[in-house]
Formats: sequence, C-alpha cells, structure tokens
Amino acid sequence: MLTVLSQNTSDVNSERAFEALRRRYPTWEDLAAADPEELGGTIRPGGLANVKAPRILSILAEIRERGAGSLDLTWMRRAGTERVRDYLLTLPGVGPKTAACVLAFSLGRPALPVDTHVYRVARRLGFFGERTSPERAHAVLEDLVPAPIRVRMHVGMIRLGRQVCRPAKPGCRSCPLLELCPSGPGFLAAS
Repeated sequence: MLTVLSQNTSDVNSERAFEALRRRYPTWEDLAAADPEELGGTIRPGGLANVKAPRILSILAEIRERGAGSLDLTWMRRAGTERVRDYLLTLPGVGPKTAACVLAFSLGRPALPVDTHVYRVARRLGFFGERTSPERAHAVLEDLVPAPIRVRMHVGMIRLGRQVCRPAKPGCRSCPLLELCPSGPGFLAAS
C-alpha cells in the first residue's frame, strides 16, 4: 500500500455504506428480503444507490435460484480461481472488475481489478495501448503483474490515479513514477 498517498473520500463513503448495510441487514437472508428503496437509502453514501440496490437484490435472487434456495457461497473458498471468476461473471450486472474485486478482497486471491483509475494509469505507463478495452486490460495486467503484488498494485494505482495521475491534468511533477512513465514528458511539455 502506498502510505504516501492519503485515503480518498470515496473510499470512506463506500466503507460507510458497507457498514450501514451490514448493520441494517446482518445476514444474507435479511439483505435478500430487503425492500429495494430501503436498501437504496441504506447504501446511498456509497453512490449510485438506485443502480446498486436492485442489482444486489437481483444477484442474490440468482444465487438463491442456482443454490436451490441457499445463499451459501462457501464453496468459493475451495474452488479454483477460474471457476469462481466464471461463476461470478454469469451473475447479473457482474463484470470483470466486480469479479476481480470479489476474488481479491473477499477471497484473498491474486486478482487485479481494473477500475477507471487503474486503467488510466496503466495505459499512461505503457502497459497497453490506447485501443485496449477495459475488459482486455484485466487479462493484460494479470499476465504482466506477478500474482503476489496484484492486489497491492491495484490499491497503489487507484491512489496514484486519484491523487496524482488525474484524468485532465496529471500532476507529473510530483509523480513517484515519472522516470518510468512514457506519457509524463508529453504532459510536462504541454503544461
């Protein structure tokens, strides 16, 4: 983890939303039975509540249907990473980033979720070209980044992308990776 970069407000908001969710719905069964509007109100601090609430309920309904009435996913702890990823990707609204987040943060697997910040930083660092899709970027980064550092790299790249390598005006002069970055000189010349 890059301790030089401070925690971002959206991290705090998502943690606040998750804590509220767990307090209000202490079991998966409680959450699966939630009223969508009430659930949305509970997770509102995390953002996009009107999208996330119905999606959470839809995913839980699909898990219950596949599990013959059960919401138990403990099998994932023993299953291989590819099997778990394949299962997650078949759930409604779950894409490569969400699947990688579950693998990395819930199951402790060496995954590298690619959000908008990771995608931007990796592209600027030359890990892949401008035309590489975010979906393809997951595979490229997992091939390039050694398994033991994937989660830490994800966290570091998010922080770097939020605080230094911003979308419109990157702070190249304060970037700890400037010497390694093929994009930095171009941004510096333009400023």
